[in-house]
Amino acid sequence: MKKESIYGLTFEQLQTWFTEQGQKAFRATQVWDWLYIKRVKSFEEMTNLKKDCIQLLEDNFSIQTLELHSKQKSKDGTEKFLFRLSDGNLIETVLMRFHYGSSVCVTTQVGCNIGCSFCASGLLSKDRDLTSGEIVQQIMNVQHSMDEANDGERVSHIVVMGIGEPFDNYTHMMNFFRVVNSDRGLAIGARHITVSTSGIIKKIYQFAEEKLQVNLAVSLHAPNNELRSRVMKVNKAQPIEKLMEAVDYYLEKTNRRITFEYILLDGVNDKPEHAQQLVELIKDKKRLSYVNLIPYNPVDEYIQYKQSKKGSILTFYDILMKNGIQCGVRHEQGSDIDAACGQLRSKQMKKDREKAKS
Repeated sequence: MKKESIYGLTFEQLQTWFTEQGQKAFRATQVWDWLYIKRVKSFEEMTNLKKDCIQLLEDNFSIQTLELHSKQKSKDGTEKFLFRLSDGNLIETVLMRFHYGSSVCVTTQVGCNIGCSFCASGLLSKDRDLTSGEIVQQIMNVQHSMDEANDGERVSHIVVMGIGEPFDNYTHMMNFFRVVNSDRGLAIGARHITVSTSGIIKKIYQFAEEKLQVNLAVSLHAPNNELRSRVMKVNKAQPIEKLMEAVDYYLEKTNRRITFEYILLDGVNDKPEHAQQLVELIKDKKRLSYVNLIPYNPVDEYIQYKQSKKGSILTFYDILMKNGIQCGVRHEQGSDIDAACGQLRSKQMKKDREKAKS
């Protein structure tokens, strides 16, 4: 029987588990200290636990469910990790370095069913959801890599923007937030965590009720239904007008700023009229809105899409700013490696298939 990842339990859940096993609840404090403060990689290293307690943990939990398959490092310091899960599936995790700290982008699903026509993640359909433990361990494995470098660097920010739709794996995502945000462990502040959704309307309403400080980003990528349905098939079931109603509810309920992500595709969604349509779409929310303009990372399989020209990006930006819409152009990172989300994974799986045929 497959063992559950120890990283998937919140502190309270681990306390409850220990008491159910006839152990003292304070064992949870000891284990969390070893996992998240001392950051050991095996139960045997938890030297202040009795042997029977260590055996109990080994019998019921796994501490290593991700194996490093390969890693790419960009000249700008970005690192892309390809991990193999215990069932053989591959996932990606990315470490990005900024002036304000080190941010890790995590994956929440094996594959993706959202079907964005420009995204490498959608080249392979969803196989399954990741468990909360598998999501947490992405953070831990990156942190272990930093620890090995011995430079005192730590994960300070998290973006849930990797392969998959986080709101389609809602329960495990929320458990992940509770683990990494806990003051007893990694203590990554909720305001330093951002989750991105393609626009799963029902879950946006639910997320508004969570009373969390976690930031919300919505992948918009087009200002009207016709164009958005063309580049994001999710829009056919979750149309813009309904999505905006959910956004309004979120803003009213939380009074927290929301980010609209907008990948600029040359000649597709980057024209001045598209910028003006975007202004009209969100002008009544501009007090609590920010538009993140994202240069496109080309994907070999999607030759129809190219990165917008610098002039088009600047014109788009100027139109938004002149109309009072706060926005910025995302700085490109990892451009000399497989930067696009899901690209490294899809290339490796293609190599594996070709090797199996030969």
